[in-house]
Amino acid sequence: MAVDLSVELAGLRLKNPVIVASGTFGYGVEFAELVELSRLGGIVVKGLSAQAMDGAPPPRLCETPAGMLNAVGLQNIGVRRFIAEKLPALPRYETTVIANVFGHTVEEYVEVISQLEQAEGVAAYELNISCPNVKKGGVQFGTDPQLTREVVAAARQTAPRRPLIVKLSPNVTDITELARAAEEAGAQALSVVNTFTGMAIDLASRRSRLGQPTGGLSGPAIKPLALRMVWEAARAVRIPVIGLGGISTGEDAAEFLVAGARAVQVGTASFVQPSAAIRIIEELETYCARNNIARVSELYGTLQAD
Repeated sequence: MAVDLSVELAGLRLKNPVIVASGTFGYGVEFAELVELSRLGGIVVKGLSAQAMDGAPPPRLCETPAGMLNAVGLQNIGVRRFIAEKLPALPRYETTVIANVFGHTVEEYVEVISQLEQAEGVAAYELNISCPNVKKGGVQFGTDPQLTREVVAAARQTAPRRPLIVKLSPNVTDITELARAAEEAGAQALSVVNTFTGMAIDLASRRSRLGQPTGGLSGPAIKPLALRMVWEAARAVRIPVIGLGGISTGEDAAEFLVAGARAVQVGTASFVQPSAAIRIIEELETYCARNNIARVSELYGTLQAD
């Protein structure tokens, strides 16, 4: 049977609910020879800062049981070079382009969005609020509800042209508190969740297996935790939630939709198989067809939790 995979999300219309996650797919154009980009629901480009950043010292990645630790350090070419060198090539691929934005201060977030507002080819912004705010003594925007409100409100005021998605950190006691704070400040959708802080130690040297003590844990190992947080966030807010964390199959994606997500993002799976997102789209469509689900939207929030 034919399955309608299209998705309505914060004013965006996606051809399907599978988006590739920021930091796992370059700026999109680098994968054009490996992946049919036009089949993707969307691309979230590598995080963009006001100025280019060199990132963290190597090694930046290490495998863990059922997952991966990364400490890339948000390396990127800066928003101006992205607009000049990467963005012009993306519209030809006919997929939704979402710009991931980060900064160390509210002013830096505002500067990045201000630059992107003057450019064409971006459909929405994803605000990464897991970076430390140096003006606040290292407190993270994504773990303090008041700081979340401040940065989201400033971004929303700066971005009248496009939807604002806020990417939440899982390294909190209560994800719903941050989800509500983002919604109250003007977020039009949430991405739930980012990586979990973790460690890996080389016993021979008694040093971190990364270039710094800790990194972000991703991959199938975090899926049960991410799924629970998506369910909690989706029940706490009225705006749509995009689910991510350990998705590697079409049925994984379906689980996140049943938990309350309207779309999903695929990250670590792309390191194993660059075209993983395409396979996941196909598997999701097959799952729906086999279960007589005519529209993928029929899955949204259908978890029987009582």
